[in-house]
Amino acid sequence: MSGKISYLDSFQDVSVCPPEKYPEFAFTGRSNVGKSSLINMLFGRKDLAYVSKQPGKTQSINYFTVDDLYYLVDLPGYGYARHSKKQRAAWDTMTKRYFLERKSLECVFVLIDSNISPQKLDLEQINWFGENKVPFAIIFTKSDKSKQRKVSDNIRKFKKELLNFWEELPPAFITSAISQTGKKEVLSFLMNLANDSSKI
Repeated sequence: MSGKISYLDSFQDVSVCPPEKYPEFAFTGRSNVGKSSLINMLFGRKDLAYVSKQPGKTQSINYFTVDDLYYLVDLPGYGYARHSKKQRAAWDTMTKRYFLERKSLECVFVLIDSNISPQKLDLEQINWFGENKVPFAIIFTKSDKSKQRKVSDNIRKFKKELLNFWEELPPAFITSAISQTGKKEVLSFLMNLANDSSKI
């Protein structure tokens, strides 16, 4: 179900990213949201994406191929204060160029920590995607870290905040890298989009 995935390469600028031979699916989120753990969980690997107790370790555009069918792209997290303002700005410019310039980008998965209340930075990022017509879906992460009532309440609040700007909510998934909650749903969504793209 998870597919065969392999690391391709890392790039510091969108201009040198691979030829657009496959549809692309990018993962982004605040730098401590559990992005690497989620990617590893989805594809049944412990060492596929770098996992660190220190946020902000993903610093380039990292490409993986899945079943020779699509690219999975691991992007730097945003909002990590321990890196310099100049460095954060450079990563922001790099990722936004990626979002706007990669014609084969099918969907961005925006990761949101389900254990905390809605964050301004996450809402701004999502609204930027809307303003720039970048297709995206939401993945709520770490759903095993708090009581279910708190997780459900945070997700409800987040969706309510989005409805201040959006008439219709994007696809959303609830996940846990520990219990593997949401694995099947996210992978099915990925595969369906990849298959639909290959028919065009």
